[in-house]
Amino acid sequence: MKLFALLLIAPLTAGERQQFSRELMGTTFSITCYTDDPALAKKAAAEAFAAAAAINAVASDYLTDSELSKLSSAPVDEPIELSATLFDLLETARRTAQMTGGLYDPTLGPLTRLWRESRRTGCLPDSETLAAARKATGWQHYALDSEARTITLGKPGMRFDLGGLAKGYAADQMLAILVEQGIQRSSVVAGGDIAVAAAPSGRGAWRVGLKTFDPRKPDEAVPLVHAAVSTSGDLFQFVDIDGVRYSHILDPATGLGLTDPIAVSVIAPKATLSDPLATAACVAGADKAKELLKSWGATDFRVRTR
Repeated sequence: MKLFALLLIAPLTAGERQQFSRELMGTTFSITCYTDDPALAKKAAAEAFAAAAAINAVASDYLTDSELSKLSSAPVDEPIELSATLFDLLETARRTAQMTGGLYDPTLGPLTRLWRESRRTGCLPDSETLAAARKATGWQHYALDSEARTITLGKPGMRFDLGGLAKGYAADQMLAILVEQGIQRSSVVAGGDIAVAAAPSGRGAWRVGLKTFDPRKPDEAVPLVHAAVSTSGDLFQFVDIDGVRYSHILDPATGLGLTDPIAVSVIAPKATLSDPLATAACVAGADKAKELLKSWGATDFRVRTR
C-alpha cells in the first residue's frame, strides 16, 4: 500500500557496495550494504529475504493458504492459537489502530476485497454489499491473549488486511538480520518502506528520495540513519469510476477508497511504525494529519496534496 521511494547513495570511501533484490509481497525488496566480506553479505541477504518470504507466507491476504487468510473461516468467540509471527503482527496492528483511533484498521479485509473487485470491473459495490462488508469490520472486535498466544474474533465474516503494516515489519526484520550478521552499514527497501542502519562510511546519512505524485522523479531527498521512512498515496494504485479517482487506501468511515489526493511520508524509528502511520495520516486528511502525526510519535513527516 505504499509508493516507491528511491534510495540514493553517493560514492563511498570504505567497504565494498553489495546489492541484492527479490520480488516479494507484490513489490521489489532490495538490500544495499557495505562490507569487505561479499560472501557474508550474500549469506546475510539470503537469510533476510527468507525471513521476509516467511512473513509473507503467514500474513498475506492474497495467499488463500496463509495463516492470515485462514482466520477468515475461524469461528466467532472461540480462541484460535497463532504463530508467534502472526500474533506479533496482529498485536502491533491492534495497538496502532487504537493509537490512531481506527484511522489505521487491520480488519478492513472485506472492504479490500470489494476495492479489488471494483478495480477489476470498474464499478462500485452496491449499497447492500458495501454495508455488509462494513458490518464485518472493526479493530475493536478481535481480542488477543498474549499468554496463550490466541486471537478471538468478535464478529462473523471478519477478514484481515495487513497491507499497511507487513512490508514495514518485514523491512525491520530484514535489517535486524543484516546487523546481527555484523553488516552495520545496511539498508532495506520494501516498496515504499525503507529501513536503514548505520550510514555508509564517509557519509553522515543515507539519502532517500521521496516520490509522491510524479513517478519520474523524487520530490526531495531526506537524510536517514538508524530510522525508517514510509510513503503512502495513490500514485500507482487507484481506480477511476465515473470520473472519480478512488485510492487503494480505504476510509473506514465510508468503506471506499479515498478520493481527495494526498501523499504522506513518515519518518520514524522503525518501519513497523512509519508504515501504518503513513496510511492513517492519509485517511485523516491533510488538515489533521500534521497534528496527529506529532502525537503518534513520528520523528518527521511530509504531507502533500496535488
